[in-house]
Amino acid sequence: MNFSTVQRILGLLLMLFSLTMLPPIFVSVHFEDGNSLPFLHSFIALLIVGALVWWPVRDRVRELRLRDGFLVVALFWIVLGGAGAIPLLLSDELNLSATDAIFEAVSGFTTTGATIFASLEPLPKSVLYYRTQVEWLGGIGIVVLAVALLPMLGVGGMQLLRAETPGPVKDSKLTPRITQTAKALWIIYLAMTATCALAYWGAGMTPFDAVAHAFSTVATGGNSTHDTSIAWFDNAVIEVIAVVFMFLGGVNFSLHFLAWRHQRVSAYLRDPELRMFAILLAGSILLYTLVLWWTRYDHDPGQAFRLALFQAVSMQTTSGFVTDDFTHWPGALPVILVLSAFIGGCAGSTSGGMKVVRWLLIWKQGQREVNQLVHPSAELPVKLGTKPMDTRVVDAVWGFFAVYVIAFGMLMITLLATGVDQVTAFSAIAACMTNTGTGLGAVAANFTVLGDVGKWICVLAMLLGRLEVFPLLVLISPAFWKR
Repeated sequence: MNFSTVQRILGLLLMLFSLTMLPPIFVSVHFEDGNSLPFLHSFIALLIVGALVWWPVRDRVRELRLRDGFLVVALFWIVLGGAGAIPLLLSDELNLSATDAIFEAVSGFTTTGATIFASLEPLPKSVLYYRTQVEWLGGIGIVVLAVALLPMLGVGGMQLLRAETPGPVKDSKLTPRITQTAKALWIIYLAMTATCALAYWGAGMTPFDAVAHAFSTVATGGNSTHDTSIAWFDNAVIEVIAVVFMFLGGVNFSLHFLAWRHQRVSAYLRDPELRMFAILLAGSILLYTLVLWWTRYDHDPGQAFRLALFQAVSMQTTSGFVTDDFTHWPGALPVILVLSAFIGGCAGSTSGGMKVVRWLLIWKQGQREVNQLVHPSAELPVKLGTKPMDTRVVDAVWGFFAVYVIAFGMLMITLLATGVDQVTAFSAIAACMTNTGTGLGAVAANFTVLGDVGKWICVLAMLLGRLEVFPLLVLISPAFWKR
């Protein structure tokens, strides 16, 4: 383990992250909300700490190995929660405890969108902006940004990208050089964000709301500047724009890259995961529309469809925006909406959840086992589209499901032990591990009802969900630390 290399990278990343404190300062000055000092002090503190961490090992330039990459990613996301909490903790207007500040920061960076604020309207504009900015940075992964920039400083990026993006498609390359890959992803991400912001502005949002909501929409994070989320605007055009960009955020970014590079949409049409993603959404929208039409809007099917479309896309992509209080929807719909977040979006997207491709492989594996019973001597590979999948990939998917379910169960039981009811415990862990942020029961609106222990449990759930379990669990494995 190259600890000096890890230390050097962490120092560089902290100095890089300190620059993200500057935009909220400009927002604070522009709106004269009197909250610029916490961000200024945070910028100075993080820059100094990062420099102190980096300086002693500044000349230790070594090749970054896979183990080092896992350690950097895990440590940085943990450190990121603490670093991102500093301006929230320093703000006299917020008066947050360390636990609440870290919960809010981790919720943002993991694009969960869960909050401990009972009301958003009284918050300073700089804080409202900062909450969406951290979601935007966490959406595609601040480590991917580091992959694009750190090679200029003598740090290789492939191991960072592999550690940051675990899963069946982690080793695919879009370009020959990893730096070009990271830059291409960020160009697409920036272009989508700018387009979304302009569309929101054109539909009637103020420039401030347009930028803030564009950040959290493309990142599928769900933080808003208003208590009632997108419902505050009561604008069908804004809702359609949100649906489009939440869906795009839930699509594998490599498909966006291929479509942009070759100027054609065939990459989308050929992808089996995207087809399944669209089919699941279409089925959900149809189900929700029919039930709402039958039970609540018997004279207005258009309203039923409007609500069903938005909530289905928002929950499936783990965005967490709402235009209606779906916790009071009839029958099993609230639970189905929460469960849809476990599926999530496509691998390589900004969405949370387990990812559609894993569910698709599990389904095909089940089909193969049934066929194998009928034809025990036949060779029946698991295929994704027309491509046979390596048995190692299928085994890894089964392993991920097993560890994910066990982790979920343990976290839920631990949260139950703090005294919350079953519905709240289940939906709180579900909202955090899937990085959706929207739950049922006592956490339907916010997480203020949880005690400090409960909030720390949710922080762990958010980190496990964002990093897809293994990059954190690998650190407690004895094999990881053996030479």
